[in-house]
Amino acid sequence: MTETITPRPASTVLLLRDSAAREIEVFMMVRHHQIEFNSGALVFPGGSVEAGDTAIAERGELYSGGESCDAAGLSFRIAGIRETFEESGILLARPKGSTALVDAKRASEIEAAHRTALNERKTSFLDVLVAGDLSLAIDALVPYAHWITPEGMPKRFDTWFFLAAAPPDQIGAHDGRESTDSVWVSPHEALEGGENGRFKLPFPTTRNLIKLGKQPRVAAALDEASGKPVVTVMPVMTRLNGGRQLVIPREAGYDGEVFEVG
Repeated sequence: MTETITPRPASTVLLLRDSAAREIEVFMMVRHHQIEFNSGALVFPGGSVEAGDTAIAERGELYSGGESCDAAGLSFRIAGIRETFEESGILLARPKGSTALVDAKRASEIEAAHRTALNERKTSFLDVLVAGDLSLAIDALVPYAHWITPEGMPKRFDTWFFLAAAPPDQIGAHDGRESTDSVWVSPHEALEGGENGRFKLPFPTTRNLIKLGKQPRVAAALDEASGKPVVTVMPVMTRLNGGRQLVIPREAGYDGEVFEVG
């Protein structure tokens, strides 16, 4: 009897900005080829929910905008903000008492002081927030998608995808450890790169890029997703005529429900 692997909670953030070409761009990174999961793939910032994220969720002074979230929802969002900072240097937080996100200069100072130590686990995200007198901008994240790795896979994740407008002038850069390159790219360019071999795109990433590419501007994407129910997607693998197919719920709002995967 095959053991069922329990999915690990994880968060992913699609950081968005409007380009001069009047289309959405999203921040993406190339995963290091030695990383076990999605090695070499072009992905959005994200990773597993950690115990420290839950610890932050228990301290209401360290975040704002999470009044409607339960404990699990807060932990997913906090993990998304932390992973975004670790992997891109972009910080979705506010100075205590302010309604504005930290500006690019302050974010750069915080990154220089703490990002490397945080990635090397020499400090905690909680300590970074306390030292900087910061409050995480939970309300900057808009739930966009919820994917669970299919049963039978050796490594499974229960992943929430969030949209967020990138703070002005925070450009972002890969960390050089888990990722080896980074780029602001339109959904259409990323998908074209997936087709011509420039990029390696995981299945959920492709589906979310196609979905995102239907929106002309960041404001439209955030508005379309705000308050909209998110349908959980756990693909089911089927075999037909010697090939494999993934089936996902039609009501999830993607570009179909049956996809050939070889």
